[in-house]
Order: sequence, then C-alpha cells, then structure tokens
Amino acid sequence: MEQEKKLYRRAYQLSLFTIFYNIVEGILSMIMGYQDETLTLFGFGVDSFIEVMSGTGIAVMILRIRQNPDSPKNKFEINALKITGTAFYLLSAGLLAGIIINIINKHKPETTFWGIIISLISIIVMVWLMTVKKNTGKKLNSEPIISDSNCTKICVYMSIVLLVSSLIYEITGFAYADVFGAAGLIYFSITEGKEAFDKSTGKICAICLS
Repeated sequence: MEQEKKLYRRAYQLSLFTIFYNIVEGILSMIMGYQDETLTLFGFGVDSFIEVMSGTGIAVMILRIRQNPDSPKNKFEINALKITGTAFYLLSAGLLAGIIINIINKHKPETTFWGIIISLISIIVMVWLMTVKKNTGKKLNSEPIISDSNCTKICVYMSIVLLVSSLIYEITGFAYADVFGAAGLIYFSITEGKEAFDKSTGKICAICLS
C-alpha cells in the first residue's frame, strides 16, 4: 500500500512537471518564434500551452484514480479534453492561415537556431517523461497512466518536426522549410485534437495503445 502511494505521488509529480515544463517551453518558443519570424517555432509554443490544458486534466485524473482506479471521468476532465481538442483544431487553422500568408509574401525566417535548441531539449525531456510515466503506470498496473505516457509520443514527433525543419533551413536556407514544418505541426495538431475528443467520449486513441 505504501509503495502504491509513492507511485501515485510520483505520477502526480510528473504531471505537474509536465505542466510547468510546457509553460516555460511555450513562453520561450513563442517569444523566439515571434522575434525570428519562425512560424513553426511559434506554433510549437502555442501547442505547448495547449499541452498545459491537457496536462491539467491528466493531473486531476491521477488524483481521481488514486482514490478509485475504476471511477469514470469527472466533468472537469471531460470539459478539459473538449477544450483541448478545440484548441488543437484552432491551432491547425491558425497555422494553415500562416502558411498561406507566408507563401504569398514569400516570407523567410530570420533564423531557426532557437528552433534547433528548443526542439533538442524537448525531445530529451519528452522521451524521459514518456519512459518514466510508462514505468510508473506499469508498476501501478494503471491503463490511464500508461495511455498518457504513450500519448507523449506525439509531443516527441512534433519536436522532431521542429528540429528537422529548423535544421534544413539553418543549413540550406531552403525557403519553404519553415512552411513544411508548420504543415507537419498541423497534421499532429489535428491528430491530438481528434484524440482529445475521442477520450472525452470514452474512446481510446490508436496511438495511445501502442
């Protein structure tokens, strides 16, 4: 019983770390993305703040299942998932508008250096989080916590998109690298939006099962 309490405490602490990390990452990404006129980095920052909303729902979920592992989602969790899903769809629409404007204006970023740095840090942190959350979930035999750890994969994928597009532009100066990066974020934002709405109705997303 004492070991179980420690594991739930760890899971909760990891959820809080995820929230605070995404706040810092979101602020830095949006500031640097705006200054360097990098659509992908700025969009990545907005995504981080959406992850804060999602992370808040996860924290509440952990507190709930710690009391009763078989209890259903409460109203706060369901509303948080719906708001998160809507925010991801709005981000996708905003990124699409940004892509169109950048193509019309033939806009190029000042630099994508900070996109490289932030994405590398994000990949390291998210892979670590995914591993620790999964191990904690397995020890607790908790499907919700394991599912949450698997869903962190999308954050890793988005970080890789940012890294690749930033590297291509920084090395080659390819004008549309930032546009392609933003398009990649749209794909994963739509995926996360659908995932959030599926969870709010009790469905389990495919990526969270693997």
